[in-house]
Amino acid sequence: MTKKNMFGKLGTAAAVGLALAAFSGLQARAASELTVYTAVEAEDLKKYAAKFNEDHPDIKIKWVRDSTGIITAKLLAEKNNPKADIIWGLAATSLMLLGNEGMLEAYAPKGVDKLDKKFVDAANPPTWTGMDAWVAAICYNTVEGKANNVPAPASWKDLTKPVYKGHVIMPNPNSSGTGFLDVSSWLQLFGEKGGWEYMDGLHQNISRYTHSGSKPCKLAAAGETTIGVSFAFRGAKSKAKGAPLDIIIPTEGVGWDMEATAIVKGTKNLAAAKTLADWSISRKANEMYNAGYAVVAMPGVAKPVKFFPENTVSAMIDNNFAWAASNRKAILAEWQKRYDSKSEPKK
Repeated sequence: MTKKNMFGKLGTAAAVGLALAAFSGLQARAASELTVYTAVEAEDLKKYAAKFNEDHPDIKIKWVRDSTGIITAKLLAEKNNPKADIIWGLAATSLMLLGNEGMLEAYAPKGVDKLDKKFVDAANPPTWTGMDAWVAAICYNTVEGKANNVPAPASWKDLTKPVYKGHVIMPNPNSSGTGFLDVSSWLQLFGEKGGWEYMDGLHQNISRYTHSGSKPCKLAAAGETTIGVSFAFRGAKSKAKGAPLDIIIPTEGVGWDMEATAIVKGTKNLAAAKTLADWSISRKANEMYNAGYAVVAMPGVAKPVKFFPENTVSAMIDNNFAWAASNRKAILAEWQKRYDSKSEPKK
């Protein structure tokens, strides 16, 4: 064999080896990046990723974040060509809907038996696991209330009184999970006929519907409205920053939902997705959720959250999540037909 041929063959082998190594490297990089769909508050995403990466620095999170309704619609639109690997922080009612469509991977994360059972899908193995609960509340700006001679409401039905006309903002349930839990809870509290009659009366006093569940409370905190129908965690967070808010739990009871995690069926990064699912129900993760949510999935973890109303847990209704999920499409269509005229424009 000539030197030229020998080096030529060695060069070819080396090139093949380098190509294989490069391909393996690309595979490793692809496997270590997870596309995560979420409706978690945007300001908390960096914290979530950083906490996870303390234990799993090899897995990079690529967030796709929007409000609950928009993320749910996006996932449904991508049903036949999924783009997400895993969902971390979406309403359980949305995940039930996706589960009914056969879009979720059944998986029991390590340690799932340590969670409160109401935070775990009843299927065996489960298709989703809960993280924390967020609870409806009224954010009332005390300064604006005094200036506008608008008293603090005590109940949901108070908000239909003439004194509140033009002073109430709430989320659109088609785009906001908080908006949907409000509407579905009113239909449960007041009955179907009574629930729509209530919303007809409330609509007369609404100045506009937002596409974010936290925005009404943020607007109340900033003095841009007297009353924002939102959720207790957002109110507590704004009050802790000095906003002149009272966080009111209406006397009839309040709707609630769970933020939850689920693996998208068909993901090419199943091992990494399972790693995140395992971590999402860990004690460390639950302690992180408790920074903003007074109710978390793992018993014994939750500590009181500053400014969170003390009567919140006892006021949480016996929410029929399965009913809400199965009737979601019809409820949203009816709401849209009746009230969408006051919705703010979508961006």
